[in-house]
Amino acid sequence: MNAIDPRITDVLSRTFKVPVAEILPGATMDGLDMDSLAAAEFAVVLRETTGVELDAGTLTRDTTLAELTALLHAAVGTAR
Repeated sequence: MNAIDPRITDVLSRTFKVPVAEILPGATMDGLDMDSLAAAEFAVVLRETTGVELDAGTLTRDTTLAELTALLHAAVGTAR
C-alpha cells in the first residue's frame, strides 16, 4: 500500500501539527516524534474520526502510516 488514508493525514496535520511533507507511508510514530502519550491521543482522535477502535498495542514506535492505513481499511472492510 502506497497511499495514506486521508483521515490519517488530516488528523496528523491539523491536530498534531505534523508538516504534510513528513506524512509519508514509511513514516513511523517515532519518526514523527509521537511518544506513547501522543500515540494514545492519536488513537482516540482516529477512533472519533473513523469509528475504528484501535487496541492499545496497535500504535507502537515502529508502526508505519502505511500499516496504520491497512489496519483502518481492514477494520472497515475496505482494504485495497
